[in-house]
Amino acid sequence: EESVQEGRTALEKHVAFFDRNGDGVVYPWETYQGFRALGTGRLASAFAAIFINMGLSRKTRPGKGFSPLFPIEVKNSRFGIHGSDTNVYDKDGRFVESKFEEIFKKHAHKHKDALTEKEIKQLLKTNREPRDFEGWISAFSEWKILHNLAKDKNGLLTKDAVRGVYDGSLFLQLEKQKSSSSPSSRGRKQKLP
Repeated sequence: EESVQEGRTALEKHVAFFDRNGDGVVYPWETYQGFRALGTGRLASAFAAIFINMGLSRKTRPGKGFSPLFPIEVKNSRFGIHGSDTNVYDKDGRFVESKFEEIFKKHAHKHKDALTEKEIKQLLKTNREPRDFEGWISAFSEWKILHNLAKDKNGLLTKDAVRGVYDGSLFLQLEKQKSSSSPSSRGRKQKLP
């Protein structure tokens, strides 16, 4: 697994988390399984799978016809980059450190290494490109999901969490935390009479 990830861009690593069987293609049921592994509820995971796969399938499969299975090709994930975004991924899906740092220099006012929900809203507003409705929706959805998945106990989105989402390492960490805290690993809850 590590050798496969080695030659990938940050964006490909991000997308590859959802490639649950490692075949280079992410189907809606794998997106669903990935979100469930992160601790997302069934309905939200189903919605995310439909929204993400329908939105990215055509873009990541250049020259290929429509597929009712809505596959996303990991190696072509760069074609899914949208407008009204932070530009932390360059056009090839590589991580751009200066753009990442810019997020916190411009928007992290209360804490230098974390974003509040209000600061995330301001970030989204600042990055909006005129009439780029698809980009607005995509950016809003991504940051909303990220905030829900990775906010700390004070509701803050830390710099480490944001960095980890860009290369997918946060997903692996959250999946590990979720599986170690699942009821089956804690023992069964005792029933009250």
